[in-house]
Amino acid sequence: MHIKESYVDVKTNVDGKETSMRIFVFHPTIPQYPNAKFPGVALFSEIYQVTGPVERFGRQIAGHGYIVAAPSSYHDFTGPEALAYDGPGTDKGNEWKITKTLQSYDEDSRKTVDYLLSLPTCSGRIGATGMCLGGHLSVRASLDPRISATVAFFATDIHSRTLGPYTAADTSVQGPANSNHTIDKFNELKGEVAMIFGIKDTHVPDTGRDLIRQKLRDAGAVFSFYEFAWAQHAFIRDELSKGRYDPAITKICFEVLVELFGRVLKTDLGPKDGTPEKIEHVC
Repeated sequence: MHIKESYVDVKTNVDGKETSMRIFVFHPTIPQYPNAKFPGVALFSEIYQVTGPVERFGRQIAGHGYIVAAPSSYHDFTGPEALAYDGPGTDKGNEWKITKTLQSYDEDSRKTVDYLLSLPTCSGRIGATGMCLGGHLSVRASLDPRISATVAFFATDIHSRTLGPYTAADTSVQGPANSNHTIDKFNELKGEVAMIFGIKDTHVPDTGRDLIRQKLRDAGAVFSFYEFAWAQHAFIRDELSKGRYDPAITKICFEVLVELFGRVLKTDLGPKDGTPEKIEHVC
């Protein structure tokens, strides 16, 4: 499948500030089928914005028949250009990650989904994915009922409630009253979610992953949870990953994405039957 690449700039207005957010688009094409329709996928990037590895990931997804839209998350502070994988780039990305408000992140995801659904070539079904910061954003975006399938790679800051401005990390089970943190809103998830982590990930430790799994289960979410024994943080990043890139595990994880998106976004499942499924206990 061929891919056409472009971008679109959309206006956002949140926190009393109007900005322009660039969305990078990777659109599949099939020769002689100009009216072909495809599901859409919102692709959220790590703290460096839409870098080379994110672009390659977007192309790979698009090549399987999905319109991929990758927003530049830090339009509140800078242009759409990617930050460098170096000390200054890392410092800026980490600073902006907690300066940008949850309301602004939510506006970005809504605008991205709006854009995908506005395309005449979009089938109307939307998924989400991302890595690191983008893993968190893909899960948070899925609080929007228009997103029905999500694959999140090593999502940071969910377990600690440290996305956006915060006073202190909070890894409690209950969380604060009237919390707007992603982990405390899992009961709003309507689609299916696949969470992927490396056990050696220092950004999301064992206790953090356990908390996320527990909160998903308590919320009654439909989810799969994958942990790879030797994988570290950023293990799917094929450039300047500080020795953490694992192509074999990355391939397996991409198959998780292909299976979930193919089953949920490409298949006409009809309306969901809310009756609990009874599983027969057999050998």
